Amino acid sequence: MHINQRLMKIILLLAVVCIPAFMKAQGGIHWAKDGSSYFEVNEGDLVQFVLPQNTRNVVLTKTQLTPAGQDRPLAVRDFSFTADDKKILLFTNTRKVWRLHTRGDYWVFDRNTNTLRQLGKGRPVSSLMFAKFSPDGQKVAYVSEYNIYVEDLASRTIKQLTTDGSRKLINGTFDWVYEEEFFCRDGFRWSPDSKQIAYWQIDAKNTKDYLMINNTDSIYPFAIPVEYPVAGEAPSPFKIGVIDIAAGKTQWMNIPTDPLLQSYVPRMEWAANNTELIVQHLNRKQNESNLLLCDVKSGASQSIYTEKDSAWIDILPLWDDDYIWGGWDWLNGGKEFIWPSEKDGWRHLYRVSRDGKKETLITNGNYDVMDIACIDEKGGYVYFMASPTNGTQKYLYRTKLDGKGKAELVSPANQQGTHEYNVSPNALYAEHVFSNYYTPYASELISLKDHKGINGTNAVNDAVAKASKESSKLEFFKVTSSEGVEMDGWMVKPEHFDPTKKYPIVFYVYTEPWGQNVKDQYGVGRDFLYQGNMPADGYIYVSIDNRGTPVPKGRNWRKVVYRKIGQVNIRDQALAAKEVFKNYPFVDTSRVAVWGWSGGGSATLNLMFQYPEIYKTGIAIAAVGNQLTYDNIYQERYMGLPQENREDFVKGSPITYAKYLKGNLLYIHGTGDDNVHYSNAEMLINELVKYNRQFQLMSYPNRTHSINEGQGTTQHLATLYTRYLKEHCPPGAR
Repeated sequence: MHINQRLMKIILLLAVVCIPAFMKAQGGIHWAKDGSSYFEVNEGDLVQFVLPQNTRNVVLTKTQLTPAGQDRPLAVRDFSFTADDKKILLFTNTRKVWRLHTRGDYWVFDRNTNTLRQLGKGRPVSSLMFAKFSPDGQKVAYVSEYNIYVEDLASRTIKQLTTDGSRKLINGTFDWVYEEEFFCRDGFRWSPDSKQIAYWQIDAKNTKDYLMINNTDSIYPFAIPVEYPVAGEAPSPFKIGVIDIAAGKTQWMNIPTDPLLQSYVPRMEWAANNTELIVQHLNRKQNESNLLLCDVKSGASQSIYTEKDSAWIDILPLWDDDYIWGGWDWLNGGKEFIWPSEKDGWRHLYRVSRDGKKETLITNGNYDVMDIACIDEKGGYVYFMASPTNGTQKYLYRTKLDGKGKAELVSPANQQGTHEYNVSPNALYAEHVFSNYYTPYASELISLKDHKGINGTNAVNDAVAKASKESSKLEFFKVTSSEGVEMDGWMVKPEHFDPTKKYPIVFYVYTEPWGQNVKDQYGVGRDFLYQGNMPADGYIYVSIDNRGTPVPKGRNWRKVVYRKIGQVNIRDQALAAKEVFKNYPFVDTSRVAVWGWSGGGSATLNLMFQYPEIYKTGIAIAAVGNQLTYDNIYQERYMGLPQENREDFVKGSPITYAKYLKGNLLYIHGTGDDNVHYSNAEMLINELVKYNRQFQLMSYPNRTHSINEGQGTTQHLATLYTRYLKEHCPPGAR
């Protein structure tokens, strides 16, 4: 239900973050281990750029990347090196698995022998996942068709380590809901000594399938089953195993779980040695987190660090997406690690001893850590993103790892807006991206100490100096509701604006814990579905972030919506709209529209149904109409268990209020949506029909949650949206 976040990543520049080379996200630059250079695919070659001169050295030419008997080089999507840099693993011919391209072919280039060869001989084309060199560089392990394999690079022998894998018994990767809500994709880890592999096994045999009906790809429809536990259903049980490569035998870890409710393990890594794993274990409600140390020989586990929250506990990838690829932040040779918590009311970083008995607060103050940019243990600093005084912006700070320092602003003070950094491991250099609402994205490779561009460039400062606030029609504002809740918003006024006239207003909403709309970055305020120019056509375009959205305003701001999604967030939006009408008399309250996608579609429905006196026209896309249909990890995290408080799910669901529809509603959904299932549309339709509420429906056959597959789809959706808005909420001054 998280289209807001994903659409913004499509429309705007992808954020760049500091990620260790062995866990680097797909695409972009890869820092060398010592931070003195970086690698990227450049003009078809694999190239190393040496700093500070940014000297270009070709590591692999297009010729070397061309397999024998072929006339084209490999299209390299991602790559990694052995510890000695002598072998290079290349990921190509990729396929999407739900959200990301995580399945494909892998090749190894050996720089000693100048040879290129493909891995996984005999396996189906594009079936290998998450291939990784062993730490000693002698082997590669990968997943194929739900089983784990290891391939010896010298002998070229392939050993199948698990044999029981299937769609319902998943080794080394995950089911749909773990991937969607915990970002768990890569499900195995090499031991530091290269002799063992730790892995997840997900048992989905008792998890019910949602059947997506494909009516378009053959004369006879066929069903596509997806294991999908809805709210109230137990999750698929997990196991954590450690397999000895030589013996081929798995030792299962003894992790206690509730036999009825079950529980989750969203994170697992080797505990900085070859004998223990460290595991994050969450209870079913996700409001208690236990960090466990597991002995890999006996399987025994012990809890070392426990945290509880009266609402829920966010996993790391929810706010710092580096961790979708795994990793654990060890310090002091494995004697300590960094861990986040909101227990003092703000998201802060703590330094925790290996046994969990001692912790030190590293970041200190009334601000949230928004992202960990880099941990420079040698220099004694952690670099992190924060914005203590403005929840719409984002800056780089640093503070001492011993917890004795204050947060120091690293981003230039004259660059007010949103910063992103991909910091080198030695914290000397960074890829820096900056924008604000009137400054287009500018990026450059910089020396982090002085923020000056490599080789004398000054791209970001030049962009800031060149930009003009007057060039933008957007302005930020704050509104305080009648209940005393202050919220941030932005507004784009029409061109040739006349404050004595009345204009239609369009609210863009998301409102749930996965989406912040009001950000000071370039492109914000543009309706990406609208065909044409909204300001030129005479619309006021507005978005407001209510409580419960992931704004860096502290724990209470974000978690006040616990068990009240569909109520608190919706009331905040409606009361904020009333204040907008009161503060801005040029708004025509007879022409008020609202729209959103996914969670924003749900909010659109709730606003149209619960506050029909305010919102006259709504366009809801891929909405959750009934919270009981959505997956258990997301919905139970924020709403509790239906077995205990079902009434909250009912009160938060749009179908409960469908009978109150008075205005104009356009409802849009893809029938092949694996995320928010099409059943939501049909349940909603039934309610609207029951009460004779007229509306317009557009079903996109076999389209997914993003509704972008198939020729002409994007244009058709934009045309539909624009025409409906213009017809039912006419533009222009009156």
